Amino acid sequence: MPSRILLVNGPNLNTLGSREPEIYGHETLEHIETQCKEAATSLGLALDCFQSNHEGEMVTKIQQAAKDHQGLIVNAGAYTHTSIAIMDALLTLKIPVIEVHMSNIFRRESFRHESYVSKAAKGIICGFGSHSYRLALQAMADLLKIKK
Repeated sequence: MPSRILLVNGPNLNTLGSREPEIYGHETLEHIETQCKEAATSLGLALDCFQSNHEGEMVTKIQQAAKDHQGLIVNAGAYTHTSIAIMDALLTLKIPVIEVHMSNIFRRESFRHESYVSKAAKGIICGFGSHSYRLALQAMADLLKIKK
């Protein structure tokens, strides 16, 4: 049975494709999730996707992640830089967490350089557009092989 991975996307990521295409490109979140599910299958993983613009919904989903999933990939969007609640939820997990961003947050505004998510993540992948997600899936597959 393949390892189940949960992909959590935060606020405004549902507007990908039209939101700041000069930064995020023209792909929609739905398209990215489809690509990620295909990549996950090729890596021997099963991928579940969740997106919310609401911090509390994200916290609840993260808290429940370990019940059915062996790993979590998260792009918390703007909550990356503000949410201690999301960080605390991630810190409760006993499964690997990978932080992902489409843009290189360290080349952007200084407030984006601080990540509460990173304090709970095994690693961070950023700056490769939608490919960042597939790189995170590859990293997760490698982490889970190491754990076995």
